[in-house]
Amino acid sequence: MLKYFLPAVALFSLISCDQQEASVFPVETSITEAVYASVTVQPDSLYQAFAVVNGLLDENLVEEGDVVQKGDVLVQIIKTNPELASKNAFLALQLARENFEGGAAILSGLEEEIKTAKLQFLNDSVNYRRQERLWEQQIGSRSTLESRKLGYEKSEAALEILQNKYQRTQNELETQLKQAENTYRSSLINTTDFSVTSKINGKVYAIHKEPGEIVNASQPLVTLGSADRFLVEMLVDEEDIVRVRPGLTVYLTLDAYPKKIFKAEVYKIYPKKDERNQTFLVEALFEDAPEVLLPGLSGEGNIVVAQREKALVIPRKFLIGNNRVRTEDGIVEVVTGLESIDSVEVKEGITANTKLFPPEE
Repeated sequence: MLKYFLPAVALFSLISCDQQEASVFPVETSITEAVYASVTVQPDSLYQAFAVVNGLLDENLVEEGDVVQKGDVLVQIIKTNPELASKNAFLALQLARENFEGGAAILSGLEEEIKTAKLQFLNDSVNYRRQERLWEQQIGSRSTLESRKLGYEKSEAALEILQNKYQRTQNELETQLKQAENTYRSSLINTTDFSVTSKINGKVYAIHKEPGEIVNASQPLVTLGSADRFLVEMLVDEEDIVRVRPGLTVYLTLDAYPKKIFKAEVYKIYPKKDERNQTFLVEALFEDAPEVLLPGLSGEGNIVVAQREKALVIPRKFLIGNNRVRTEDGIVEVVTGLESIDSVEVKEGITANTKLFPPEE
């Protein structure tokens, strides 16, 4: 859909004919063709912050208009139970670390038992070997040898059992320590989930909840966006979107500044169509933005899709259908080019000396 609020670029010669009919001659002048779009101004990086837990809002730590940094806490949700769970998890972590690493750890007791078992094994081994050599010399009795051997084997088995128990206990305590560390880290995450933080360096534009209100993951708490960078959001009809591309110039007016025309440049075209209104979203950046901009300012824009400096132009109202005009010689077919809201370029069919008459009613 073509629409203009730009200053008129074509002047036409008017000739009176018996007060009933006006004629014109085509004029060689510049013509600009543009695509109309409705305009809304929004901060760049505009987004809504949500909570990931349900609860009651404890405190809003920012106000509308505040400038925040990435990571700043915006909203605090009541978190009594998570804090208690975090403290309990920390105590469990301390106990697990003490059991695994501390001076009075369970492993220390097993180490002492292993030392005693090693001494017993060494003593039984020496006695058995001594008795074995005596038996080889036919000294002593066989029952004494077998008794020494049995004591040696029992102390060897006892030592092996303690060593296995030590290794098994060490593995269990290490696993318990890692589990306690994971539980504590998880409890800290659960605690931080009750604090909603900013994901950008920007500005607070809206706060949606007050202290004491119920909070859930489906309702926004704070709206944030860039503090100094604003985008021109334009809705372009699907019949015109194929003519729009990044880098094109946009002239726009804002309802808040009714007497000014601002210039912008197409920055981004979103490829998904809005099925509700059959439009595409196009973003542009201001080249000469006004000093004061607020989210939601609305207006109208024209995206310049084509320009020609020297074109043969006639008033649009003199065009019959899409490609005919009324001349002194009757109806003549023409080849049209660029079009504005009130003017049409004629490429072939007439000249600057052709007198045109309005269509017959």
